[in-house]
Amino acid sequence: MIDTILLGGNIITLDNKQPRVQAIALSYGRVVALGADDQVRRLANAATKFVNLDGKTVLPGLTDAHLHWEAQALAMRSVNVFEVSDKSIAVERVRERVHETPAEVWVQGQGWAQDLWPDRAFPTRQDLDAVAPAHPVYLSAKSGHAAWVNSAALQRAGISDSTSDPEGGQIQRDADGAATGILLETAMDLVSERIPRPTVDELADLMLEAQNHALHCGITMIHDFDEPSCLAALQVLRERGELSLRALKQINQQWLGAALDSGIRSGFGDDWIRIGALKLFADGALGPKTALMFEPYQGEPSNYGMAVVDKEEMIEYVSRASAFGLPSCIHAIGDKAVHDTLDVFEVVRREEAERGVQTQDRRHRIEHVQIIHPSDAGRLAELDVIASMQPIHATTDRITAVRYWGERTVYAYNPRLQLDQGARVVFGSDAPVEPLDPFIGIHAAVTRERDGQPAGGWHPEARLSLHESLLGFTHGPAYAARMEDRLGKLAEGFLADLIVLDRDIYQVEPEEILELKVLGTMVGGEWRYRAFD
Repeated sequence: MIDTILLGGNIITLDNKQPRVQAIALSYGRVVALGADDQVRRLANAATKFVNLDGKTVLPGLTDAHLHWEAQALAMRSVNVFEVSDKSIAVERVRERVHETPAEVWVQGQGWAQDLWPDRAFPTRQDLDAVAPAHPVYLSAKSGHAAWVNSAALQRAGISDSTSDPEGGQIQRDADGAATGILLETAMDLVSERIPRPTVDELADLMLEAQNHALHCGITMIHDFDEPSCLAALQVLRERGELSLRALKQINQQWLGAALDSGIRSGFGDDWIRIGALKLFADGALGPKTALMFEPYQGEPSNYGMAVVDKEEMIEYVSRASAFGLPSCIHAIGDKAVHDTLDVFEVVRREEAERGVQTQDRRHRIEHVQIIHPSDAGRLAELDVIASMQPIHATTDRITAVRYWGERTVYAYNPRLQLDQGARVVFGSDAPVEPLDPFIGIHAAVTRERDGQPAGGWHPEARLSLHESLLGFTHGPAYAARMEDRLGKLAEGFLADLIVLDRDIYQVEPEEILELKVLGTMVGGEWRYRAFD
């Protein structure tokens, strides 16, 4: 039985066999026919619903292949200090939230970046103490790899000037050895773990707002990198009948043992919620200067960044996970971290080959690949390791990257390089580090500009075509999720996940990509968002 037929459309399938059609027929959440209006209309029965697209453009649903879904849900309710231009603005917003928050209740926020401030200096706990002497305050940096806290938060966590740095992290201290209120990498956990967490049901409620936003942006699937509580909340939404997005859930390092003991393998689950890969951190991030580099940061001859998990330990984790049926995705931003991660995968690929495991059976990924050493440029393709990248980072990090990495940036934020080498590339946003909107990412990949700057794009040789960019949000993520046989394009037998745009994205000027409006989002054959008749 044909449930729905969409007619009169400009349907871009991203399927080479039928690139564009007028009509599409859907049944039980899948595509059953595509073609001209008159051909598809003949398949209708008495119960079929017709939707006249009136020339509107349809695309396959878009996937955000790297985000933090729980953090995104929480960020939509926290203090907004995202990319504020001065420390004083962040402090004032904290003051405003303190006045409306019960005494001693935590105040949280996300998104500050000291490199955007006039003096580019890290803030201190005293800045927050002035407006929040009693409320503990925890503000995560835009990168997600640093936190700014006040004295009350340090006290709640039992952090004193003599507290030792945790492995893979640092409690920043001033010249006198006093804790400044800046926590780097795993040191963030010393405080964040003391913050009362919402219940699973409360988190599910918060996710509804994030889900609604994602659907309005044309996102039909997410690849999540947050904790097991995120998986639990997604399941609650599904039990309630409120889950409208598909989710690939990665397993973070500390829960690998529990996952393997339970017998979970990659692909466990179904088309709505499924298990992806083990997630590890090789290093930190650019903003706090903890990304692990071969050469030091400019102006800081002794700073090479920070290894969060060293190479030998990564080999142990990745090897163990692979033997039990799980691929791995490893966060690696600095060129030394990317190099070490490639070494890890090279070792594990040899082990897999000895066991007769094909590369497509362990779809390993490097998350970010923000800068790569030229001698490593072709190794992702050689090892069949997916480059999971976020085009928006190229436009938002540009000034900071040039300041810290200088001429090395020719090999930074460069999916063009990986595509030319033959690597598989998938795209995401890293939300809430960056805005949850795939069209911002598509625009960044095509133009490498932000607000028109720099004219012609930063390292314009790294620009992608529109088609390549769309594949990064469709075909690529479908392969990474082991769903390429039913997701990523509109074809017979594929899942009925699609979006409706007000204009043909292939016909607009690059600068107009940001102006495109999503008029409808369908997941599993049902409209999850619709703003047209």
